[in-house]
Amino acid sequence: MISKRLEPFGTSIFSTMTRLAQEHGAINLAQGFPDFDGPREIFDFAREAMDQGYNQYARSMGLPELVESVARHFSRAYGMSFDPMREVCVTTGATEGLAASVLGLLNPGDEVLLMEPFYDSYPALAAMAGATVKSLVLESPDFALDLDRLQALVGPRTRLLILNNPHNPSGKVFSEEELQGIAKLCVAHDLLVLSDEVYEFLTYDGARHIPIASLPGMRERTLTVSSTGKTFSLTGWKIGWVVGPEELVAATQAAHQFLTFAVTTPFQAAMARAIEHFGQAFLGELRSDYLERRNFLVDMLREKGFGVSVPKGSYFVLADVRPLTEKPATEFAMDLIREKRVAALPVASFYLEGQKTEGERLLRFAFCKRMETLEAARERL
Repeated sequence: MISKRLEPFGTSIFSTMTRLAQEHGAINLAQGFPDFDGPREIFDFAREAMDQGYNQYARSMGLPELVESVARHFSRAYGMSFDPMREVCVTTGATEGLAASVLGLLNPGDEVLLMEPFYDSYPALAAMAGATVKSLVLESPDFALDLDRLQALVGPRTRLLILNNPHNPSGKVFSEEELQGIAKLCVAHDLLVLSDEVYEFLTYDGARHIPIASLPGMRERTLTVSSTGKTFSLTGWKIGWVVGPEELVAATQAAHQFLTFAVTTPFQAAMARAIEHFGQAFLGELRSDYLERRNFLVDMLREKGFGVSVPKGSYFVLADVRPLTEKPATEFAMDLIREKRVAALPVASFYLEGQKTEGERLLRFAFCKRMETLEAARERL
């Protein structure tokens, strides 16, 4: 019997669409995992770590080698300084990092601000903590931020704003002006920020990822969450982290120690080496490869008659079904699986129950796939 806090959320749409894709032999462009492996060297790093005895529990907040690599990454990429032993917490992927942070920071009755569409775990995590949610709908096709409307949502119980940048599912990369507006609002109202930045390296067309923690007044009130899964195409290894000021990271750790306690030790050791080994040349090639896939998928969806929003970040494309059908996107997605054997994700699940109208015209297609997979999807469509 499911708890009343989680009962409204049912089964994750990701699980549902993947199951249906398997049942119908469909090409799965619904769920955001690559159908290829990351660099083979990282596999060697993991095997070497196991041979060298990295096989028991790691330090709960993270293997020293990994937290030191994460701190150096922030210094190199963003010019930010963090104490690796006190201001970094390694978690079982970014999802656990988000969960541990929400559970560690919030009390029953607190309010959380979200921007819709949102990654579907955010409202469920708030519910687990006994918090309530207020949300601002970012409207397609440009998903521009209306700061006045966001400001109007802030109330006396508002404690936390969850930001996703680059944004899933829209592919929006928040501009410096938008981030500065969010930062000023948070400083003025003494709000904490939980910033989900797992797609930090996947930006295109000159868009630049700016961690909100790097803006004035934000380091002391922001927890930044990221992971190695998207960067190294090894989502199943589940190596993530939370970085921020010591007192906020301590809140994350307070929950993390009772959720998973520690993350897989040899994979932590391998990812510590990967962060140091794969530099700007690797990241540039990663972006270039994904840009080719993005352009292919955008052109293919337009060719098939969808309305398309071109993403500046992440590895997803949102497609408007209205030029093709009067059916809700959720129903149309089921038709695609049954009739064309191609799976896409209905975006309605990324909205609150009362605000699904916007999402019921949108499907999310993932382009983190081999080119031959995308070419096969084009033929089926």
